[in-house]
Amino acid sequence: MSTQLLNAKHFRRISPIALFKKDIVLSVSFFLAVASSLVLQPKISYINFRVLICLFNLMIVIKAFEELMLLDKFAVDILNRCTDTRKVSLTLILLSFFTSMLITNDISLITLVPLTLIISRKSRIDMLSTIILQTLAANIGSSLTPMGNPQNLYIYSFYTLTPLQFFAPVALFTISGLIWLLILNHRRQNSKLDIALDTVKLGDRAKTVVWAILFIIIILSVFGAIHYLAALLITLAVTLIVNRKLIFKIDYLLLITFTCFFIFIGNISGIPALNNYMEASLNNGKSTYFASILLSQFISNVPSSVLLSGFTSNWKELLIGVNVGGMGTIIASLASVISYKLFIRENPSGGKNFILKFSLYNFISLIVFAISNYFLIVVK
Repeated sequence: MSTQLLNAKHFRRISPIALFKKDIVLSVSFFLAVASSLVLQPKISYINFRVLICLFNLMIVIKAFEELMLLDKFAVDILNRCTDTRKVSLTLILLSFFTSMLITNDISLITLVPLTLIISRKSRIDMLSTIILQTLAANIGSSLTPMGNPQNLYIYSFYTLTPLQFFAPVALFTISGLIWLLILNHRRQNSKLDIALDTVKLGDRAKTVVWAILFIIIILSVFGAIHYLAALLITLAVTLIVNRKLIFKIDYLLLITFTCFFIFIGNISGIPALNNYMEASLNNGKSTYFASILLSQFISNVPSSVLLSGFTSNWKELLIGVNVGGMGTIIASLASVISYKLFIRENPSGGKNFILKFSLYNFISLIVFAISNYFLIVVK
């Protein structure tokens, strides 16, 4: 869920050309879908509606939680108890890590990075390293669950994995990632800090309970305990009754991007020579793993997972590869772009410094985890 959120008003006032310039991933996916459709006729069967519907349901309920200020209140109450910069940084990192497992990496960053910027402004302490570690934390933490990020949800659904199959490989990566984050934060210089953030008032408690119940239903549908179409009907009914405006506030561009990639992959899979070449190139776990990491650096990990899945049965290596591949370049995980945009909005002259420090942390992390996960998971 990493493209720019658009509501109905945005659609009316942004021209198609401006829209495609604004979202490069959407532009690329649309071009590939159209170009491949000129060669081969697309089929409706190419589109994985289960993934799209589960993603739609999750975006609705997560947007509801965002408007209820649920995470904001939780975070502020904890931060007000911190007494030094290292504790504040650790709290923000852990919040980003654990909340991303349930509400996705980008929503976690959208909520928590502004809090970090407020603390930085009030205390006059540079929190750039904390924001970068928060970004790493959100990308690593979100890898643990199917609903943590779009590529996980897609791979879980596309390969019809069981919960045990999914959690077994990502658990080791997530735990080692948490240890890595703790080490990086411990290296920070420490100083006393006295912050007092305004208490956040929680939204309607009755609505919070309703959305929490709906969230559980949607999670059950992700794991196959409830049919995804039944979950969709329940989600639409609750949304129309409780807050119908949410229908216009979710990230439809991400759904369109997924649809375009489904069409493109379905089309090129019908070209025997290309299909045979891709399948031959990705016929083992090692090639799938490193291809997913490398491709993620250029087109981000969400489209990489959709693209490569059409040519390989090595789901475990693809799953770990696209999650490890979220480190590295700033576009490897488009959730990272959110942190960058939020930071430069507050610090217009700090863009270069952000990119340099971000690249340092992320490329070191990429090397560490690409090598360690290869020997611990792929070779094994």
